[in-house]
Amino acid sequence: MFVDTHSHIYSEEFSTDRNEVIARAVKAGVKKIILPNIDSSTIKSMFDLVDSCPQLFIPLIGLHPTSVKEDFRKELQIMEYWFEKRNFSGIGEIGIDLYWDKTFINEQTETFRIQIGWAKKRRIPIVIHVRDSFQEVFEVLQQEKEETLTGVFHSFTGNAEQAAQVIDLGFKIGIGGIVTFKNSGLDAIVQQIDLQHILLETDAPWLAPVPHRGRRNETAFITAVAAKIALLHETSIEEVARITTQNAQQLFGF
Repeated sequence: MFVDTHSHIYSEEFSTDRNEVIARAVKAGVKKIILPNIDSSTIKSMFDLVDSCPQLFIPLIGLHPTSVKEDFRKELQIMEYWFEKRNFSGIGEIGIDLYWDKTFINEQTETFRIQIGWAKKRRIPIVIHVRDSFQEVFEVLQQEKEETLTGVFHSFTGNAEQAAQVIDLGFKIGIGGIVTFKNSGLDAIVQQIDLQHILLETDAPWLAPVPHRGRRNETAFITAVAAKIALLHETSIEEVARITTQNAQQLFGF
């Protein structure tokens, strides 16, 4: 049984065949799908999906760093409003992204800190988006770190030293389709990371693993990620599923 710890299956990319995509995920052995939010525009579609199948979907709430603009405080108020209405298993997807635009780096950093504060107050994990920003993210985490603060570095693409830093902080490492890409170099890093620190994820609809690369990603493809990790660790796909599912259960508390 698998847990997809990061999927945006509520997005419009699945509007025409979402039920079929969900059926394929369940058939592939997926028992839980964790849904990180993006911004105020995605909340309703995420809730609609959760309410349609609450035993399968786990919602998170948060403001994605690429959605941090001049109105970020208004967006954060909308996120906070939902704490009074719904239960969430984590804060996400949050972090810092300096790949697309550095204009709002100060606002991104402030938004990241505020949302970390929500997580610490509620004792729930954070799901961190890191793109061209590992040092910036890590500095914030070191300053904000408390014993109760836990989470995962989503879609990890760092080096061995950065992986060690993440683990030393007590965070998990989210591994998705990139580990299957021929020239990513991530396979050599993942080979060195103990399975107890790894979570499986897809980031659907993006980053489909080989042999599906170039297509829309979906949760059922998590089996390709698990198979690659099993190969790297010279173990069975069942063992990868068992350990990573246990890791997800411990982190998100389901």
